[in-house]
Amino acid sequence: MKIFITSEQKIKLERLHDTTRDGQVRDRIKAILLASEGWSSVMIAQALRLHQTTVDRHIGDYLNQGKLKSDNGGSDSLLSREQTDFLINHLSQHLFHHTHEIVAYVAQLWDITFSIPGMNKWLHRQGFSYKKPCGVPHKFEAEKQRQFIEYYENLKVTAKDEPILFLDAVHPTQGTKLGYGWMRKGEKKTVKTTG
Repeated sequence: MKIFITSEQKIKLERLHDTTRDGQVRDRIKAILLASEGWSSVMIAQALRLHQTTVDRHIGDYLNQGKLKSDNGGSDSLLSREQTDFLINHLSQHLFHHTHEIVAYVAQLWDITFSIPGMNKWLHRQGFSYKKPCGVPHKFEAEKQRQFIEYYENLKVTAKDEPILFLDAVHPTQGTKLGYGWMRKGEKKTVKTTG
């Protein structure tokens, strides 16, 4: 089935095909462009791995209504605007390492159940990304260090020939290992590290 579209429409459709992320919209555009080049709906259906009636419907929708997107515009959010604002604020202040922790938090707070992929999509739509925080080295306290040096000097005098052993609670290989978590895009979250 040959359809006629202007060269301006063709350029516009090709540009939209290159920029859209929705695969269904791209399939509709391909069906329209191929039909304008003289392909039959059977050939288009075979090339796009769609049913022939689907291809005919896509072409008819475009010719009659200029329609490229399906009617299912997605679902409404499970959270109200106030709940969304509260959760965004809470997630900005607290670092959650796993999506299931956020799902459990929302379920506990409002008795609303999200799937893990659904919560991942919600987080990305709200401007969050899963990344590693910045480690900030721990700052020493001068007073505590002075007290330790004083105690150590006193210990050396009183211990005489006895060996003095240092047992450090944190070996460099056991230092703070930073994990990933959900943070706002463009914001840096810092975590104090040992050593």
